[in-house]
Amino acid sequence: MPERPTQEVSGASAGWNGSAPSRVVVCRDCCCGSPKVTGIDHAAQTARLRAEVPVRISDCLDVCDQANVIVVQPSAAARAAGARPVWLGLVNDADATEDILTWVRAGGPGAAPQPDILDLYAFTPPRRRAER
Repeated sequence: MPERPTQEVSGASAGWNGSAPSRVVVCRDCCCGSPKVTGIDHAAQTARLRAEVPVRISDCLDVCDQANVIVVQPSAAARAAGARPVWLGLVNDADATEDILTWVRAGGPGAAPQPDILDLYAFTPPRRRAER
């Protein structure tokens, strides 16, 4: 099984002073963030996210059929109240990126309603098998 997120949170996270409503994990490995997904400037997408919210870059999340994948993680308080991460796939245009940013700035999962437009991108990841 591939490694889980490997790079530290970066970008705007330094300015959040611990009060970030949530953060995003951006898959950037075998398919996501590669020339396999055309029509999007992957570096610009990542830079745009980093300019506004805490971002963590991940190795492959094993859902390549949904590339580009972004996982919106709830804040600690929202997670403690039962909120779960929201997986968004096929995030391949600037408008979708802006919709995600708007939601995260409003509080993200468990703190702000998910915009209806993001229902088009939301998916349930397959269950992971334990390594043996």
